[in-house]
Amino acid sequence: MASNQQTRPGIGELAKDTTRGRIGVVMGEVGGRVQIRPIRGGTEWDAMPDKVVPPSAREELSAHLAIRNANTRDGL
Repeated sequence: MASNQQTRPGIGELAKDTTRGRIGVVMGEVGGRVQIRPIRGGTEWDAMPDKVVPPSAREELSAHLAIRNANTRDGL
């Protein structure tokens, strides 16, 4: 396997759905589709496996910051 080959994020990892341009957390795979939940919670959406990639470093940092800010607003 080439070292530059991307692998699809696993369950519990951040992922980007390139079709929708959204980042969320991989919850599982059902019926040949990857289920992704928004990082702040909510309803999962289905994505085609070939359209799910790891987020860039910048996107990942932004997602973690959004989670932290939400937790601060919620008093956590």
